[in-house]
Amino acid sequence: MSFRTFKDRSGNAWVLRPRSRWEWHFEPQPGNTEPTRIARAPGYQDDPYELSQEELQRLFDAALPRRTTPRKSPFKD
Repeated sequence: MSFRTFKDRSGNAWVLRPRSRWEWHFEPQPGNTEPTRIARAPGYQDDPYELSQEELQRLFDAALPRRTTPRKSPFKD
C-alpha cells in the first residue's frame, strides 16, 4: 500500500494513508489546521493511486473527523 497526497475543494493538502483494508486516513499536511479524517475504504480498490480525483473527493466528503477522547492526567489528584 502506498500514500497519496490530495487537495480538497478548499485547497487544503492531505496525505491519504491506507491503515487497513477497511479504513483510510486523510492526514493534514503542514499548513492545514483541520483534524485527521477517517474514511471507509472503497471495497473495489486497494491502492489510492488507482482512484480519480473525483473519487477521492467523494471519499473525503464522506470521511468523519477523528474523535479524540480526553484522557485523565496521571499527575492530577
